[in-house]
Amino acid sequence: MIPLIAETTALSLQFINNSPLESVTLYTFFTATIAMGAGAAFFGLMLFRGDLDAEQYTVVTLSTLICGIACVNYQQMTGVYQQTGGEFPTALRYIDWLLTTPLLLLTFPLVLGLGWESLKVFAQLVLLDIAMIGLGFVAEISPVGSQNWWLFFALSCGCVVLILVTLFFSLAEAIHDAPEPLAKSLMAMRLFILIGWAIYPIGFLLPLSGNGAPRELIYNVADVINKVGFGLVVHAGLISSIGSSGWARR
Repeated sequence: MIPLIAETTALSLQFINNSPLESVTLYTFFTATIAMGAGAAFFGLMLFRGDLDAEQYTVVTLSTLICGIACVNYQQMTGVYQQTGGEFPTALRYIDWLLTTPLLLLTFPLVLGLGWESLKVFAQLVLLDIAMIGLGFVAEISPVGSQNWWLFFALSCGCVVLILVTLFFSLAEAIHDAPEPLAKSLMAMRLFILIGWAIYPIGFLLPLSGNGAPRELIYNVADVINKVGFGLVVHAGLISSIGSSGWARR
């Protein structure tokens, strides 16, 4: 009797037992999990500094949460990718982005210390980000190249453009007026959004070529850079702004 559903073979931990792309992608899932965990541990330890004010403490907490959430999600995505023989953990990846990217964007008004004045910016960035992820997911589950695929992809990209407008124009004056160490850090953080986030639409378009397999590898590398790397830039700006290169001033 022929089975109705073909059994899937889990990917091997031995490199040569899978295709090179599958093995490299699987290893980057493992690497990303470790990197996110290390990032969460590093930023978590920074919470024990004795020289952070309330807003700086909140910023460091956000960096810890971003990496911590990503670490848990990557552990799950690694299992899915391995056990299904290389299927993409699409839903889990979008859950990760839905939880972490709003926190990442909220870092900007918090670093600037805008207080209650930042509520409008907070709401604008969060709503645009949630819309970007939601519309992107609808495009993701639509047939590749279909009308809905293009429509929701374009709408999602439109949200990215509005996020960039907010960061590069609405917050431009506040960033310019910030202390020099923080201003430099904030300008670098904006480049993570401008350049780092551009990787994801490119990866989304790869299936049009008939070979979308490399995009999971691309997403894994991009996520580590855009979460851990972003947090390190935030960390550097905070350390410079309080005039200390060590762990704490006693």
